[in-house]
Amino acid sequence: MSHKPIQFKNVSLSFHQKLCFEDFNAQVLPGSRIAIIGSNGSGKSSLLKIIQGTIEPTSGTAHVPPDASIGYVPQIIEDFDVLSGAERLNKAISLALSIQPNVLLLDEPTNHLDRQNKRSLMRMLENYSGTLLIASHDEELLNCAIDTIWHIEGGRIHITSSLYEDYKREIRLKRAAIEEELLQIKQQKKEMHEALMKEQERASKSRSQGEKSINQKKWPTIVSRRKANRGAETAGRKKAGIAAKKEELLNRLSEISLPEVIKPKFSLEAHELRNLQLVSISDGAIGYGDRFILSEIYLSLSGCEKIAIIGVNGCGKSTLMKALLHDPAICKTGSFQLPNPSDIGYLDQHYRELVPHETVLESIGKLVSHLSHEEIRRHLRGFLFCKNEEVNAKVANLSGGEKARLSLAQIAAKTPKLLLLDEVTNNLDIETKEHVIQVLSEYPGAMIVISHDDDFLRAIKIDGSYEIRDSKLRPVTWK
Repeated sequence: MSHKPIQFKNVSLSFHQKLCFEDFNAQVLPGSRIAIIGSNGSGKSSLLKIIQGTIEPTSGTAHVPPDASIGYVPQIIEDFDVLSGAERLNKAISLALSIQPNVLLLDEPTNHLDRQNKRSLMRMLENYSGTLLIASHDEELLNCAIDTIWHIEGGRIHITSSLYEDYKREIRLKRAAIEEELLQIKQQKKEMHEALMKEQERASKSRSQGEKSINQKKWPTIVSRRKANRGAETAGRKKAGIAAKKEELLNRLSEISLPEVIKPKFSLEAHELRNLQLVSISDGAIGYGDRFILSEIYLSLSGCEKIAIIGVNGCGKSTLMKALLHDPAICKTGSFQLPNPSDIGYLDQHYRELVPHETVLESIGKLVSHLSHEEIRRHLRGFLFCKNEEVNAKVANLSGGEKARLSLAQIAAKTPKLLLLDEVTNNLDIETKEHVIQVLSEYPGAMIVISHDDDFLRAIKIDGSYEIRDSKLRPVTWK
């Protein structure tokens, strides 16, 4: 499975005036296990395609030796295909492995995979003996299958040899150390200001005493002025040094990527919902026409409870979600007590609730027409839409991360009593996923979440879970 090193020399990549990365120099040795991480649109997929040979870098050279046999698996998209995501991935991987490659390139391989298929994939990757490069946001995959990270950020590719969890911990420690230095500088600046004020006060008293002395004896006044001038010069040098140090620290801090914090404000509060019974289903069955997909459904949900629905791909999770949304295409039997459609919010990975021709400002304004323009802008600032060009941008032109934040801003502006989430973390970069977690972990209402991502479910503080198995819904132990 050996091959000569793959070499990158001064490689740069840009699209339509947007720089992805530049001056990248590295080599990929045989047996390397590399994860490529970065925000959506940073160039992860394109970097894999440069290695594959389907696109050329904007400048520099990427040399792939002739003895490198490359298997490539692109992102698997579920939409408009009769096969499930897992079936399409298995088909694509089988095709890639059929040439017995010694270099395997995978682009977001765990998207749309249920737990069982995801674990099967990770076992396969652990046993693969060739060179592995994966573009992924999946933290579980990043921690089990790789030993080197290429992080595309700020127009550069930063290389570190560690598991993702260790890399993330290292970033947090660096950031905490810089923030501590900034606090010390702030204290130094305060102490210097207080010392200068005291020196000026002493000089003022000295001048006053000198003016009361005999006119011929000018010495005290002269001394006090000299002292004041020396103090001001010293203070000026110290102030300049502190300013330079602060600028250096802020520059270093900007190079360390941690997601900005969203602090959401919701239009509902938890105490308004706590004692409500929002969902009650007894001996329910759902399906299409005469064909029932799920039966023996017993589900009860209070006003602040958060539950997860899990199960293998194709088991009926999305059908259950449609039933909860009052979809007229779904046939229901049994006892169903559900909130009114106006009290139910829905968020999926494609953000279908957003209107492409609306601006960011219009998307929120239509929900809270009673608020002033400034209040709407303040709400949007809480979701990191701050500049005029950001709030006036059309939804159709937003990135995936921006659409996610806007969807969350809508939910906060007009908070539903029940929020339904369908695989919202698919295709999210790590920063956007953190933003979603920040908002959902504070969400005051009830929540039903379809997700294969255990870490995500824990982070948003899920209370319990139900599993669909053998066409039935059953509660399972949640850890």
